[in-house]
Amino acid sequence: MSLMDKLPTAVWRATVSLSRRAQSSTGFTLIEVVLALTIFALMGTILYGAFSLGHSAVEKSESGFARSQKLRSVSDLLASYVRSAYPYRESEQDQSIYFTGEVDSLTFVSAYSHGMGGRGMAKISIAKGEAGDGRATVTLEESVPVRLSDEDGGSGQKHRLMIQENIRDFRLAYLDPQAEAEQWEDRWDAKERRILPRAVRFVFIDENGKEVRWVLPLMMTVLAQ
Repeated sequence: MSLMDKLPTAVWRATVSLSRRAQSSTGFTLIEVVLALTIFALMGTILYGAFSLGHSAVEKSESGFARSQKLRSVSDLLASYVRSAYPYRESEQDQSIYFTGEVDSLTFVSAYSHGMGGRGMAKISIAKGEAGDGRATVTLEESVPVRLSDEDGGSGQKHRLMIQENIRDFRLAYLDPQAEAEQWEDRWDAKERRILPRAVRFVFIDENGKEVRWVLPLMMTVLAQ
């Protein structure tokens, strides 16, 4: 076989050898593949953690906003009733005022009636109830028309609403309008004092362990001073 006959075979072998070397140089080793998968897994874990944290933050924010809105709605409703507290008397001859406040309950007559669209007199009762495990509820009841001596209820309308639940340490206090310094009383009987308190203070611990404090003035007393 001459040199010219051997040349194509040599060229073919050289081409195959170069092709194998090129494939070997462009491929990934096992270590490189494992390292890439490890990095990918770490990035996935970090991204999932960031997404989960962001989702939890959004849920907490929405939950906190809902609680704040509920508290604000309850305080606005109570403020409407207490601010419009009226020195109601059963007759012109009777000088005693219907307003009975204890540390865990309050009954009075308000010139604001939510059930009647904000107009008319209503008898308002706010009372604490036991819910077990040291927890308590607070119920608000509106009765129209005003009947002070009707224990059986009789005719008329009653609207009852649970305004708080799963709370602790609920207590009421009443600001004395005749005291020189700020003085809060645990009990207020307007039949004896013949005057309404200047303000009512609501204090309780909510279901998240935070103290809530509302001080609601009685406009009839404030304007009279």
